[in-house]
Amino acid sequence: MAAAARIEAEGGNVIHMEVGQPAAPAPKTAIAAARAALDIGRIDYTSALGIPSLRQRISRHYRETYSADIDPARIVITTGSSGGFILVFLSMFEAGDRVAMTVPGYPPYRHILSALGCEPVLIETTSATRHALTGEMLLEAHAKTPLKGVLVASPANPTGTMMTREALSHLIAAADSAGIRFVSDEIYHGLDYAFPAVTAAQLSPNALVINSFSKYFCMTGWRVGWMVVPEALVRSVETLQQNLSISVPTLSQIAAEAAFEGRAEMEVIKHGYEDNRRILIESLPKVGLTKFLPADGAFYLYADVSDFTQDSYAFAKEMLERAHVAATPGIDFDPVHGRSFIRFCYARSTQETVEAVARITRWLSKG
Repeated sequence: MAAAARIEAEGGNVIHMEVGQPAAPAPKTAIAAARAALDIGRIDYTSALGIPSLRQRISRHYRETYSADIDPARIVITTGSSGGFILVFLSMFEAGDRVAMTVPGYPPYRHILSALGCEPVLIETTSATRHALTGEMLLEAHAKTPLKGVLVASPANPTGTMMTREALSHLIAAADSAGIRFVSDEIYHGLDYAFPAVTAAQLSPNALVINSFSKYFCMTGWRVGWMVVPEALVRSVETLQQNLSISVPTLSQIAAEAAFEGRAEMEVIKHGYEDNRRILIESLPKVGLTKFLPADGAFYLYADVSDFTQDSYAFAKEMLERAHVAATPGIDFDPVHGRSFIRFCYARSTQETVEAVARITRWLSKG
């Protein structure tokens, strides 16, 4: 991002495919609700668990979207998913506990756990399981050294991989059988293309679900998300939130509740992502980028660049300098095989996606 900013400061035009951030703004309904709240003037603290009407609206969302009956008392509003992870890890685990996750995967999982004194356990995924974790893989890791928890994302970052209902059910059952606490990152729910996403909250009352308004609702900077918490953990999460932040920003909560009424607008944006996904999947193989992980959901394509380089960082740097296309090297997501991969975020406009492909084609063709 810093290198891209320097190019832009010198007058260059960079297409940004490096950051997992929608180019579109928040729903008009959310912005209007925030404006109305500002006109009233008072923006006070809320309950540590969140505004009751927002928690009830999220409960309704689970009924409408997943046919799942979730008690609003189990829903906690968080400062984005990032604030949620801190609350989850502090309430579920103690220093020294081992928590499993897959690689490639979102780096802050392991970074936050390490900062809290826990031990991240990286389980390598392969194409044989579509780069998703299975119950057998989890129990094998548990047998070597006991695990206290496991964290899974579907759709996943950076792969876009999604788990079917059967696969997720099997994994949760395996975790429950071994006494391993299950955390489901569902921040990219709503952005599903291959098949409808399944929530862990529908499959087990013991699963803890983390979600956010950042991705589907295009509200990254508003910093507001939510969790579905097992009943026994609600009070622990509440006291942690009271002490760490008092409450989530009130204005963001008001906007978030109104965002649900802007879903038609968000669906149009989602269809734009689908177009961008199709453009990349059809176009990149024509320039030699023929291998990429399943892009079932989210807005990422994780491409194997080993036919061109063994150093994806250097590849990304050169692509930025020569083609003015910014993407993220895989070493951020996978310390094992990441030097062979690049992550492209296709949350920009379709026009930018087409231009990015054209630039990459010209650059690699000159080779």
